[in-house]
Amino acid sequence: MTTFDDRERAFENMFAHDQEMQFRIQARRNRLLGEWGAAKMGLTPEETDAYAKAVVQADFEEAGDEDVIRKLLGDMTQAEPRHRRSGVRTALDEQAVIARRMFIEAQ
Repeated sequence: MTTFDDRERAFENMFAHDQEMQFRIQARRNRLLGEWGAAKMGLTPEETDAYAKAVVQADFEEAGDEDVIRKLLGDMTQAEPRHRRSGVRTALDEQAVIARRMFIEAQ
């Protein structure tokens, strides 16, 4: 029975590790997305850092990406009304790829 228990623990540890990795990649993606949005809005470096942190925090409002998209789109639309949801969604997908690549290269 210990072999089964060991396998079960190994799968649980692997699942926990995968979830942690996914969380870190998503947080990095959100930070990169915040930096992208700040650049589009013409923020200063200090404002960019604060804004990127605010975008990361926005992801804790609800499950999924809609809270982050809503924050970015709302802020960007106030700065420049021509921004579209599709542009933010595309940037989110692009930053996810970059974040994953950065995370893999760091290991």
